[in-house]
Amino acid sequence: MQIGFVGLGKMGGNMVQRIRRDSEHEVVAFDFDPKAVARAEKNGASGAGTLKDLVKQLEPPRIVWIMVPAGDPTQSTVDALAKLLDADDAIVDGGNSRWTDDKIRSAALRKKKIHYVDVGTSGGVWGLELGYCMMVGGPNKAVKRLAPILDVLAPVTSPDSIHSIGPRGWHHFGPSGAGHYVKMVHNAVEYGIMQAYAEGFELFHSAEYDLNNAQIAHLWNQASVVRSWLCELAARAFDADGNDLAGLEGWVEDSGEGRWTLVDAIDHDVPAPALSAALFSRFYSRQDGDYSARVLAALRNQFGGHAVKKAGT
Repeated sequence: MQIGFVGLGKMGGNMVQRIRRDSEHEVVAFDFDPKAVARAEKNGASGAGTLKDLVKQLEPPRIVWIMVPAGDPTQSTVDALAKLLDADDAIVDGGNSRWTDDKIRSAALRKKKIHYVDVGTSGGVWGLELGYCMMVGGPNKAVKRLAPILDVLAPVTSPDSIHSIGPRGWHHFGPSGAGHYVKMVHNAVEYGIMQAYAEGFELFHSAEYDLNNAQIAHLWNQASVVRSWLCELAARAFDADGNDLAGLEGWVEDSGEGRWTLVDAIDHDVPAPALSAALFSRFYSRQDGDYSARVLAALRNQFGGHAVKKAGT
């Protein structure tokens, strides 16, 4: 099958490469950066110079997957594609849009009989190697058509795994908005887990014993109940930047999902003290970053390639 890809950054570029490397599916790729398009072509995709060119290269019914920043960049891309696509074509938003925006876009596109699918995507810069966990919302017809692409992007899972909800590493949760809603809460939970690790490693850093955080993180991944991929990444960060993480500034950004989750928790009277504390700790880091903030910054850099501030800059 064919699919168009718009946005070839750290996530989008790797997704295009995984599709072409691991399947016979055809990809038409566009980005405003010609170098990104050239990289996609090197990985087997067909390059497009404009959105109009991308749509022209796709055979109907078309599927165009967007991987651009949430907010105005995504909305302007959806609006531009809506003028170019035909009835029964589909737009897929794989970024981190707010689920309420998905509902509005879906309703607007339905008037043009264009399908809208939201795919909350987790996996970061490691997705090319390990695959992506994808949380999907949208109409059944469009999701079914997209399924072969989702199967290639997802991790390889064992059909008889007790941890698997199906033979794929993705799941369709409901109508448009449902996928990004699940991804939003996923990211807020991630904030809380990261904060717990950061505070624990800061305690080790301040202890009377001469403790090596890299050794502890590696050890905890050996059958401990707190073992996790984030703990593995903590070990990598300490190996790379040293026990003190002295080369990093304790400045931690947030991409929005934590804030949206807390608003939703308030609207539904759901207590979320751990998630709120984790988000507020990120705010604090921008005023007076400490060691735990350096751990958080290092973890975000490890899993998502998010920019860090080097100490002294």
